[in-house]
Amino acid sequence: MTEFLQHVVNGVSLGTIYALIALGYTMVYGVLKLINFAHGDVYMAAAFAGFYIATALDVRDHPTIGKAVVVFLGAMAVAGAMGWAIERFAYRPLRNRPRLATLITAIGISFLLEYGFQLPSLQAQGRTFEEVLRGWGWGVPGWLDALVGALPSTFPPGPTPRFFPEPFTRVDWTVFGGVHVSNYDVVSFLVAVGFMLGLQWIVYRTRFGTAMRAVSFDPRVAGLMGIPVNRVISATFVLGSVLAAVAALLVAGSRPRIDPIMGLMPGLKAFVAAVFGGIGNVPGAMLGGIALGLAEEMVAGYTVSSFRDGIAFAMLILVLILRPEGLLGRVTVEKV
Repeated sequence: MTEFLQHVVNGVSLGTIYALIALGYTMVYGVLKLINFAHGDVYMAAAFAGFYIATALDVRDHPTIGKAVVVFLGAMAVAGAMGWAIERFAYRPLRNRPRLATLITAIGISFLLEYGFQLPSLQAQGRTFEEVLRGWGWGVPGWLDALVGALPSTFPPGPTPRFFPEPFTRVDWTVFGGVHVSNYDVVSFLVAVGFMLGLQWIVYRTRFGTAMRAVSFDPRVAGLMGIPVNRVISATFVLGSVLAAVAALLVAGSRPRIDPIMGLMPGLKAFVAAVFGGIGNVPGAMLGGIALGLAEEMVAGYTVSSFRDGIAFAMLILVLILRPEGLLGRVTVEKV
């Protein structure tokens, strides 16, 4: 049972990253009915943006909270600007063309980013992400210290471990009779759930969300009713790219090795997660990401670990055969 619970924790931790990237896929598809295959490479570019900003600020030798905030916000801004540029200069001119043209363009943008970051001038081969929060020393609140102190079986004897110790490192807590949970797992899960809830609120409780849903139903009619269609679509790309940047920084913080093709497989798997949960559905993207992460972890833990990448595409085939609209997707009827 302990081994099984450990695989569950690892699967949820991996699934939250897929979920954050899948949210960007599902937003763009919900508005444009477009699969943005360059989304995974925006995720990669955001990781390098954070690396370059952290290097310019000398975070490794002189870390501060202000520099950490600048790194995170700067990477999100770069990813958002990249999402806007891709939509404005690559997808918008093809909006009224056959969808195959847009799909081929998306694949071309993906390869352009992957091989573009391999240029010698960028020095992007096999870099290690800076410890942007090193020296933060963010400890748990006093009330949580007291609560933890009342549970001696949870932690080994000694002082209560700090949530982000100094230097900023991975901390593993032993809970539930031997299951290890790290601070990165907790942060990734809370961030993913927080962004999902925030995205749901934006889509269903704001004027921008109302405009997004109107454009998704019929862009021409939405434009006739005074909705700035181009602006809404651009903002959707920006928001989706920012979500990819958040996922990239979470991954780069716990797995510091970054390279120009790091977004290829996570991007494809996040697409599978979005389809599995119901592409165009925000909770479906979250559910699909968690389900995919759990499936990969169970396959790696109980069968052949080399098949963990294959299970994602096996799930894609099954869902397209058995339920093409996804777990939480809606069946749409087209009039002829």
